[in-house]
Amino acid sequence: MSKHKVLFLVTSHDQMGDTGHKTGFWLEEVAAPYYILADAGAEITVASPKGGEAPIDPTSQKDDWQTDATRRFNEDAAVQKKFANTAMLADVAAEDFDAVFVPGGHGPMWDYPGHPIVKAVLEDFHNQGKPLAAVCHGPAALVDLQDQNGEPLVKGKTITAFTDAEETAVGLHEAVPFMLETRLRELGANFEAGNDWEPKVHRHGLLITGQNPASSVPAANAVLEALNERQQAAAE
Repeated sequence: MSKHKVLFLVTSHDQMGDTGHKTGFWLEEVAAPYYILADAGAEITVASPKGGEAPIDPTSQKDDWQTDATRRFNEDAAVQKKFANTAMLADVAAEDFDAVFVPGGHGPMWDYPGHPIVKAVLEDFHNQGKPLAAVCHGPAALVDLQDQNGEPLVKGKTITAFTDAEETAVGLHEAVPFMLETRLRELGANFEAGNDWEPKVHRHGLLITGQNPASSVPAANAVLEALNERQQAAAE
């Protein structure tokens, strides 16, 4: 069987609104899925809206948030180089990949909504029947997406994301440009939340969403499952 080709879309945004605090992508939500997919033989390309170095949320690098996957990332110069030299999203095409994975961190709340290239590329993945996965604040990339009838892509779909309760718990409900759970509900999503900080993943067809950093591992496993199913169906 051929190798799966997976696109990781990471944020280019490093400022938490006007708070003066830095943000970016959440390290665990990148590291764990990256290694799950890479260890399964996937070929991974990393892209961001602006290309070049993708910012890591400094909070996610603190000791309290370290896992086996983040420690592996921090010792892996080759993978770090990929995230320091991301492709520009405008230069990649969904047709060249089998799936896309969108990690969170707060950065996506600012640079994905309203971004025409993010919208176009992710809609292409959906329209081509390829797995589209997003975790935590990654589903901010879904808010502008439309299906082929012009309806919100999330309308009527069972999904999850970083919840309003979790946003409030971390004290950033006034810093973010909008509350992600609320916005997705307003778009007609069937939003289902699990307990705060516990793993929660929904797979609605080829749309895979995870609630929080703890959901990054099961979300990546769901992507791998969807890829294998798709490959098996193509071989039959």
